[in-house]
Amino acid sequence: MSMVSVQLGGRQSGLPMPTDSAEGARLADLRPGMSGQVTDIDESVEPSTARRLFDLGFAPGAEVTVLRKAPLGDPVVFQVVEYEVALRKEQAAGIRVRRTA
Repeated sequence: MSMVSVQLGGRQSGLPMPTDSAEGARLADLRPGMSGQVTDIDESVEPSTARRLFDLGFAPGAEVTVLRKAPLGDPVVFQVVEYEVALRKEQAAGIRVRRTA
């Protein structure tokens, strides 16, 4: 069973997701040039969206860097794994990170 299945299974059964007390930030809070390590995805994110984010590489432990924002601030382009992904602010707000730079 994969890490994603275990975590999504815990979410669906009502068990608490593992969290890190040092997290404190959301991916949407980071500015261009800043980096963070994914710690969790909020329980408020729909399970299908959470699964898609995991599939895109936004899994716990993944390093994410904010590359650029659109002129009005939405969407935002992130580098995760070895590729670029654009997310809306609403989606990025559901991803918790620990700042690394």
